[in-house]
Amino acid sequence: MKSPFALASHTTGILLLSTALLLSGCQALQTSIKKRNLDVQTKMSETIFLEPVKPADRIIYVAVKNTSDKDLNIRERIYSTLQQAGYQITDDPDRARFMLQGNVLQCGKSDLRSANSAVEAGWGGAWAGLAIAGATGSRSSSTYAGAGLLGAVAGVVGDALVDDTFYAMITDIEVRERPRAGETVTQTQDTSARQGTSTHLHQNISGGATNWKIYRTRIVSTANKANLDFAEAKPELESGLVRSISGVFVQ
Repeated sequence: MKSPFALASHTTGILLLSTALLLSGCQALQTSIKKRNLDVQTKMSETIFLEPVKPADRIIYVAVKNTSDKDLNIRERIYSTLQQAGYQITDDPDRARFMLQGNVLQCGKSDLRSANSAVEAGWGGAWAGLAIAGATGSRSSSTYAGAGLLGAVAGVVGDALVDDTFYAMITDIEVRERPRAGETVTQTQDTSARQGTSTHLHQNISGGATNWKIYRTRIVSTANKANLDFAEAKPELESGLVRSISGVFVQ
């Protein structure tokens, strides 16, 4: 026959498990309701203002690359959007009045903090990843240990039911425009690069006129929804990037 203490411990364990599972189920249900609709946002680290030009001068050279591990349809959509805005696409940089260069750095699962960090870092800047910290305590009571274990099990169950999924696409953009008549643009460039593990190369280029006025920015598009898969997020992320880029050139 079990002692009253053993029966009490057993009852407590059942109550803890039931409570943890109930709370996990409620949390999963709340997430599925709150995040049932796809939320897509696009942010630009710096605003770019271009000089308005007459329609005949709206000639642009476009070179947008994708170095992420995802297959994206960006360049063709940018071409189409710019042409609808009245721009002529050229493959000759010498003919272009404007130049658009870009690179998709990363596209995949992320979190809100990392996405905001990427925007704040700006063009070419590094961004912080998600930091997950675990807390440890000094309590040795088997009741608290059991509660912690049950909570972990309930969390796994909740994660299996509903996943609050967040995708982000990070793109660095460089826009160039020709100086107006009478304008002279000079350029100073300071480059610091590592060669291998021990060599550090430092270059300083200054003086002389340049044929372009240069603007740089970073665009971060995000998609968030419960149990979101990349196939659903992809076209929305692409659309956010295309809209943001085209907004720079629409006059």
